Amino acid sequence: MGPLYVAWWNVENLFDEEHSPRRSEKMTRVLGNDLRGWTSHLRDRKISQLASVIAEMNSGQGPDLLGVCEVENEFVVQQLASAVNHRVTGRTYQIAHADTSDQRGVDVAFIYDPALLTAPADQRFQHVVMRRTGTREILQVNFRTVSGHTWAVFGNHWPSRRGGQQESAAYRATAGETLAYFHERTLEVHGAHTPVLVMGDFNDEPFNVSLSQHALSTRQRTKVLNATTAPRLWNLMWPIVGGDDRIESAGNEHAVRPGGTFYFQNTANVLDQFLVNKNMLTPRAHLRAEPGSVHIVTHPQGMVGTGRYPAPVLFGGMGKDVNQNGYSDHYPIAMHVEVA
Repeated sequence: MGPLYVAWWNVENLFDEEHSPRRSEKMTRVLGNDLRGWTSHLRDRKISQLASVIAEMNSGQGPDLLGVCEVENEFVVQQLASAVNHRVTGRTYQIAHADTSDQRGVDVAFIYDPALLTAPADQRFQHVVMRRTGTREILQVNFRTVSGHTWAVFGNHWPSRRGGQQESAAYRATAGETLAYFHERTLEVHGAHTPVLVMGDFNDEPFNVSLSQHALSTRQRTKVLNATTAPRLWNLMWPIVGGDDRIESAGNEHAVRPGGTFYFQNTANVLDQFLVNKNMLTPRAHLRAEPGSVHIVTHPQGMVGTGRYPAPVLFGGMGKDVNQNGYSDHYPIAMHVEVA
């Protein structure tokens, strides 16, 4: 068995159609006119665009495990999984979805290949991150590998920077504390040697205190391996932090590669990240992260804007102009996990 290809993507407002019967009256009131003109055709077109990227991952084989956020409901996640199934051979993706109580009604979900991983119904947990103006939840799924090992995977979409980065920082600090607590709790329940993978859109960068202090993540592998009090996480995105946009050549063509996963005011930010605990670092680990494999996904080439700054090409909607050849305001990230 080869390495597992794991990916994460904030797919930016993947909402059901404007008059969806699957939307509660409360969320219809909350969203108001934001979904005006968001037809089933536009929804399906966006799903097709996203699926075209996902299907190209892993050399055209699709990911083995994909985490997504900013999806409205189980229906759109299932439609996305089905669209990827149609584009790759030998896959019958299944989903694990959390119907959260986020203020805007956006959720976290996993799409996975059941031939490689199973997600028992009693091993799916929603961890509430409390805040005054609504909640965000962390989705934990304790996957089972084909060899019967437990693999705890946490999908995160932390509170946004809306209202100001500093003004909203306390919410993300709370999310970091919530993650750290359930990381430690997982090791208590499932055993000290349980591998843990954390992925998500954290709305903070690896150096922000929500991650470095509250979630107990670090850029130093040695600190993770030698932690003696609370368990730490190794943030695999540090080699990308501070990297400049760069130009790469392939034959006669030049491609601009982004220096981050999200662009704000022409500045690259590394908001989307992978983190692992020490049980995914040792040479004899059953599931071992490959740090050098971590990368920002920029294929197909149409995902990358052609302007001076290589920001992702947006699909739009939710009050923004729609570009039916667009995708999301975030780039996906991906990595390999070796299976012993």
